[in-house]
Amino acid sequence: MEINSSKYRKIVIKIGSSLIVDGEKMRSSWIENIVSNIHQITKKNDCQIVLVSSGAVALGRIALGYHNKKLSIQEKQVCASVGQIELMTIYKDFFKKFDIKIAQILLTATDCNSRKSYLNSKNTIEKLLDNQIIPIINENDSVAVDEIKIGDNDRLSARVAQMIGADLMILFSDIDGLYDKNPKEFKTANLIQQVDKITKEIEQMARGSNSLVGTGGMITKIMASKMAMSAQCSTIITSGIEKDALKKLIAGNKKYTIFKCSDLNEKSKHKTKAKLDWLSGFVNAKGSIIINENAVKALKTKKASLLAIGAIGIEGVFSRGEAVFIKDESNNHIASGIINYNSNDAKKILQKNSKEIIKIMGPKAKPELIHIDNIVIINF
Repeated sequence: MEINSSKYRKIVIKIGSSLIVDGEKMRSSWIENIVSNIHQITKKNDCQIVLVSSGAVALGRIALGYHNKKLSIQEKQVCASVGQIELMTIYKDFFKKFDIKIAQILLTATDCNSRKSYLNSKNTIEKLLDNQIIPIINENDSVAVDEIKIGDNDRLSARVAQMIGADLMILFSDIDGLYDKNPKEFKTANLIQQVDKITKEIEQMARGSNSLVGTGGMITKIMASKMAMSAQCSTIITSGIEKDALKKLIAGNKKYTIFKCSDLNEKSKHKTKAKLDWLSGFVNAKGSIIINENAVKALKTKKASLLAIGAIGIEGVFSRGEAVFIKDESNNHIASGIINYNSNDAKKILQKNSKEIIKIMGPKAKPELIHIDNIVIINF
């Protein structure tokens, strides 16, 4: 099926490590080819493209001779530092052939989770695009540690898609798309061409891709697709291994799975508010609110604020005004929101009604832990 690229004005393209490196060699000719494809697409369709590229750690391994070595955190950070220069140098050389300027942006989870840093990142990326400069983004693995990392460039791509209001996110990897079974184990596996809603069954299908080079398997791509769809951005998962992968995708000459949002003409009517886009992409919140079944129903059916009386537990340590996860009693992450109380005060008013809260916290105390305007539903 041909992709109508003319209706997508902003596109985020993610390139996985397995496409940048093949064993102990950089795939220079492939990188040159994808750059050529990007030039052709932008020239033909007058669209804006943001590139999220993995590969820094893998290239650093090659440069430092760490080919099959199990790396410590510090060694990974060293590889990322060395490899990022290698990665950007080759991109710069190939884009220069088409007189296209590029810019490097390295993001951390803090940049995405802090509202102020998020907006600064958004403004920088959009200003680069306005000046016909292609941003090339990666997680800042030189300084990030596992506890606070985004962790994979699939979800980083989704975060960027939310930031800039992208219409389409393309996740290039080493697999054709989402299969109902692992195609490396089952010859009868069928490719799912279109997904309109990510269900638990879809998530179960995703337990599988065996890419050994990068950090993102199929399940992270499903998580990224869910994040992007919450901001009304469709997602395509496809293999990028072959030559002219982007060109063939647009022409409808290759296999893929599309996680399709509603008609883009309706986007302006349904587009999540900017603050809620930011909330929906949270990967690492400082804490969680556990709520009972009645509170879950209120969020789902009434679109109501989260009242303290419906909360039964607090996890983590957080301050007033920070983003937290909202979970049901089975520990499912169902929503995210901006909390009205710090974690200590929130514990004091669990399962309390308005009158009880005023007695405990004073006359100006709010009955809701999180106001409905500051809640975004993640998964029902």
